[in-house]
Order: sequence, then structure tokens, then C-alpha cells
Amino acid sequence: MKNYQEVSVQSLTTGQKRMSVLIIAIMFFVFGFVTWINAILIPYFKLAFELNHFESYLVAFAFYIAYLVMSLPAGYFLNRFGFKTGMMLGFFVMSVGAFLFIPAGAVRSYPLFLLGLFTLGIGLSVLQTAANPYVTILGDKERAAQRFSIMGICNKMAGIIAPLLFAAIILKPEDKEYFESILTLSPQEKNLALNGLTQRVIVPYGIVGVVLIGLGLLIKFSPLPEINTSEDGKSDLSDAKVKPNIFAFPHLVLGSVAIFFHVGSQVIAVDSIINYAQHHGLSFYDAKTFPSYTLTATIIGYLLGIFLIPKYISQLSALKFCTCFGLILSTGILFFNGEINLLGYHTDVSVWFLVLLGFANSMIWAGVWPLALSDLGKYLKIGASLLVMALCGNAILPMLYGYFADYMGLREAYWVLIPCYAYLIYYAFHGYKLRNWKT
Repeated sequence: MKNYQEVSVQSLTTGQKRMSVLIIAIMFFVFGFVTWINAILIPYFKLAFELNHFESYLVAFAFYIAYLVMSLPAGYFLNRFGFKTGMMLGFFVMSVGAFLFIPAGAVRSYPLFLLGLFTLGIGLSVLQTAANPYVTILGDKERAAQRFSIMGICNKMAGIIAPLLFAAIILKPEDKEYFESILTLSPQEKNLALNGLTQRVIVPYGIVGVVLIGLGLLIKFSPLPEINTSEDGKSDLSDAKVKPNIFAFPHLVLGSVAIFFHVGSQVIAVDSIINYAQHHGLSFYDAKTFPSYTLTATIIGYLLGIFLIPKYISQLSALKFCTCFGLILSTGILFFNGEINLLGYHTDVSVWFLVLLGFANSMIWAGVWPLALSDLGKYLKIGASLLVMALCGNAILPMLYGYFADYMGLREAYWVLIPCYAYLIYYAFHGYKLRNWKT
């Protein structure tokens, strides 16, 4: 039995809906802060632990594989205890993951760092499972992409701030020469230097852990309502009654595959760009700003979405454009090269194609979620769990990229993006329509 009281979406006042959206927006900012900091952890740990590309992408794997492990259990947990209790516990679990960075940094243990990242991912999967249905149902379906764009701006703004803030805290002005000379040190001196590098993360993550505990308590005592997600429209309920389980909804299952490819390709674009920019002549100290450029391109896409959808274009048309543009840019990364000077950086043009992938990715999440969750009725929470589970694409696809980067080359490894965007094009043009597997 449920031990919490639900309310109907229709019973909420405009003020209550706006307050709920504001609370969820704050959560998306936290999601972005914790998530996109991996973009700088990957090259940072690559240096500190002397890893190859494949080993360094275990950072993304450990963090995002938690979604595969936890998302469906999170859906059932939220059904039993409600959103607010679930989100509070999600923040508490994330704080445990942050605190694990303290002993990991003290003893310079990469496996312990990975355990901390996995624990952070466990808590975040609960929060994502709870937050995304709110965005979908707190308003008209036709404007869901607008609301997701607002959440995306919060997420990506945090993604811009987090790596730069993290870098400002743990990196020093003299590190540019230090990183270049560290490999020339004697084994004992190098070991001491690398120990010092890993210990720099202790204080930042200790502070993050305390903040996460505070956020959990704030959510628990916030005015965020417990939404009755089964009331997704009368037609949805009647349709859901004849379906035995969530796997009887082709548009949902295919949508979860689309989310898998989308988030994986998005993380590759952000998390690989520092190493790729270094490969084309930039120092780590200069390349560390490029994830922020990619996320800024994503925010520009969100802002255009808010302005254009649905007044000038539909969210489906935006999805179709972004998936096709993503395939064009991925092809450009593979086949176009040449040095250019832009924003004070002299590097290969393909690095800027990678930056523009942020724009192409901007409206894909916002387009797929409403399409995949439509007509689910009572299955909405579990359906959302299936989509959140697909975030394990963030774990698996970067690992594939890292493997190919070691054995084929950094540019050639971006071939992994081609099937991702090809499938997303299929879903945007056809897959979302399917309501019966026989079709």
C-alpha cells in the first residue's frame, strides 16, 4: 500500500504548478552539476592514475551504469513511498558517493573513486526517475518540449559552471607547465606528485556531500505535491487498460533505445572533447574550457526551442531537425580536417564540429520524452523508469568510444556516433508512431 497522499494534476493551481516546476528546475541544476563534472574528471584521472583512454572512460561507465541497475527498482520504490521521500533518499545516497571521494583521494585509489561515482549514479537515477514525469505532465503535452528546454538550460548551465569551478579549485596557474613536466620526474617524485593531484578533490567533494544532504532535507519539507501520475488523460487510461505491461507499448520501448543512443552520443561529445582538443595541439589547461563551449551550444538550442515551440514549429519538427543535424556533424568530424583559428584557439575544425553537436543534441531529449511517455496511463512511473534506465547509454557508448580511440585513433573512434544518430532519425520520423508490435 502507498503511505502517501496523491493529488490530481488538474486540482493544482497555477501557482502550485509554477512552484513545482521551480523546485524541479533546481533539481535539474544539481543533476547537471554532479553529472557534467565528469568531463574534467576523465582527463584529470587519466593523468593522475596514468590511464589509457578506455580506462579513463570507466569514470563515465561507473557513474552511468547505476541507471541500468537502479532505474526500474526506483520506479517501484517511488510507487510505494512517493516522490518526495524517494528524492530525499536519492540525495542522501548521492552524498554517500561524494563522501567516498575523501578516502579515495587520501589513498589514491581509482577503484574507490569509481565506487563513489557509482553511488552518486545510484542516487541520481532515483532523482531522474522522479523528476522527469513531473516535467512531462505539469502542463500541456504540446509544451512539454518548452518545459524540458527550461530544465535543460538549468542542467547545462550547471554543466558549464561545474567543470570551470572544479578546475578553478583544483588547478593552479603553474599547472600548465607542471602537467607537461610531470612525466619527466623520477618514479618516486612522480608518485608524490600524482598523490598530490588526487588529494585535491577531497575538499570539493566533501562540500558537495554536505550540500546534497541539505538538498534532500529541503525536498522532503518542500511544497512539492505528490502527483497522481495515473491521470494522464482519459484516453490514456482506457488505452493502458488493455496493455498487460510496459513492453506492450512499442513507442515507449523504441523511445528508451532512442534515449540510450542520445545520451551516449551527448556524453561522448562533452566528455571526449578535452582529450580530442589536446590531440589537436591544445594543452590540458586550454582544452578544459571546451566542454563549456559544447554545453553553451546546447543552451542556445534550448533557448531557440523555448522561443519557437510550439508557436512557429512543433516539438516533433525540432526533433527531426536535430537528429539530422547530428548525423551531418558526426560525418563532418570524420571527414573534414584543417587548422583554423577561432576564439583564440588554433586547432582542427573537427573540434568545433564536436562543439556544435551540443546544439544538435539540444532538442532530442525534449522531443523523445513526451513521445515515449504518451498514452501510458497507469504505467507512467514504470515507463519513466525504463527511459531513465536507458541512461546507461552514458556508460556503455563512451566506453566503446574509448576502446576505439585506443585502437583506431581519436578521430576514427567517432564512427560510434553514426549509428546513434541514424537510429534517432528513425525514431523521429517513424518509431514514435508505433502503438502495436505487429505494425
